[in-house]
Amino acid sequence: MNEPLSGHVMRGDVMSEHCPSREVLKHVTSRWGVLLLVALGDGAHRFGELRRKVGGISERMLIQTLQWLEQDGFVLRIAQTGSSPRVEYRLTPLGEEISARLREVADWIERNLDGILAGSSAMPQASA
Repeated sequence: MNEPLSGHVMRGDVMSEHCPSREVLKHVTSRWGVLLLVALGDGAHRFGELRRKVGGISERMLIQTLQWLEQDGFVLRIAQTGSSPRVEYRLTPLGEEISARLREVADWIERNLDGILAGSSAMPQASA
């Protein structure tokens, strides 16, 4: 609480309902945001490659999520002209940083999936 106001404003306050960081948090932590950021951690991908790599995502949701991540500064959309024009998506330096952190979370979930599933089945069900 003794932090100077300038430091507080520059950092943001995700706990405040009016902080713009909440919109970024929503984009990054959505199911599709996480999966796309992790997928792009492997390098640049074309739209169709991303759609195949991230199973279950609709074309509409892929477009929307890529637009959000591009607006937030995590993804670059690179249009290449020539005899066969193509568009690729790749991470920015900020995107690479968040991708690595999300990869750690995804890896942790996969390593602990048996225990997570066992724990969720052991929880008592709420009665209606």
